[in-house]
Formats: sequence, C-alpha cells, structure tokens
Amino acid sequence: MLVGLTLSFIVALLLFIGHKNNQADWGHWGTNILDGLIRVYCRRFHRQGQQTIHIPDDPHVLLAPNHISGIDPFVLITATRRPIRFMIAKEEYDKPVLNWMFRAAGCIPVNRDGRVEKAFRSALRAIKAGELVSLFPQGGIHRHDLPREIIKPGIVRLSQLSDCHILPVRILGVGAPGTIAHSIIKRSNITFVEHPPVSPEQALDPGFREAMGGWLVGKRDKIV
Repeated sequence: MLVGLTLSFIVALLLFIGHKNNQADWGHWGTNILDGLIRVYCRRFHRQGQQTIHIPDDPHVLLAPNHISGIDPFVLITATRRPIRFMIAKEEYDKPVLNWMFRAAGCIPVNRDGRVEKAFRSALRAIKAGELVSLFPQGGIHRHDLPREIIKPGIVRLSQLSDCHILPVRILGVGAPGTIAHSIIKRSNITFVEHPPVSPEQALDPGFREAMGGWLVGKRDKIV
C-alpha cells in the first residue's frame, strides 16, 4: 500500500510540474504535460535557463539547427513557445521505445533512400496550417571526427516548395556532444547563436550548402 501511495504521489507531482511549466499547445493534454517536463529538465539540468530562439511570424521559416547530440530536440522545444514538427529519419522514428513520443509530437518520418515526397507533403501541409517545421540539415549527428560541412539538399528544396525562409541556429554548450544517451545524463550549459533568416532565393546560391554547413560547425561567421 505504501508503495502504491508513493507511486501515486510521484505521478501526481509530475503531472502538476508538467502542467505548471507547459508553454506550447501540442493539441493533447498528455503531450502538453511532457512539454512542461522537458522545459524543467532543460532549464534546470542542462542550465538553459530562459534562453529562447526568436521565431518570426513573417517571414515564415524552417528551423534549421545543427545536430550534435540526443538532447538537441529537447533544448529547441524549450527555446520556443510554439510546437515544433521535427523531420526525422524513418529508422529513428520507428524505434519501438521512442515511437510513441515521436508520434505524440507530430514528428515527420523521412525515408533516407531518396523517397522523400511523402515527408515533404506532410511538411508542406503542416507549414500551410501555420505550424513550425524543423529539420537537421546536416543529415545526422555532427561529430568533430566526422565533420558534416556541406548540408543535405533537402532543406533547400523544401524552402523552395514552401516559400519559407531558412532560420539557421547553432546549439552550443552540450555536455556530451556527438552522443545520444550520454548527452541526456551529462549536464550542459546550453546557449544558442541565431543567424538572420535566409530567403528561398538566397538558398539557391551555388555556395549556400557549403556556407551553411560551415556556419553550423562554427567555421564561418555568416552564410550570406
């Protein structure tokens, strides 16, 4: 009985904390509770504090952050009051333990075998509905020993199809960069660097992908 009461108290406490700290409406009370818990986790454990990312309403943007660890989506969620529809690799989306969370968050699975049309259609519907879509243009977690200094072409194509600007963001201060599980349990000092939005026309420049890739890994001061 004591164990049951203790568990009930813990569940009730987590529900209270999640509800109190929820700042984005994900369309379901359970996902909103999770939003609040993620914010507490990032602000306290990863020392993100009240740092935010400015997401302009006009022009509409595709959020394009670097990808250095498993906590990247969590710190991005914490940095804005809007729900984020992340585009993620289908093999990650389908993982049994995490699939429920990806579905609840409205993530968009992307086939990495070149068949991306279905994912793009989902992303375009979300953008048309006023939702914020984000994808990691490096195509995977960046490690210092495996640099990804030329971004994948998908974000350029999606920018053209959606007529959205690209908002590059660099995540800094991750405690265990280049890892997934370790980054979750090792404390960080999260900060962000924002680049001015890049227009769809600017993204068509032949040197854009290399310039943005260099900016995301900190080797360039500006993209355009």
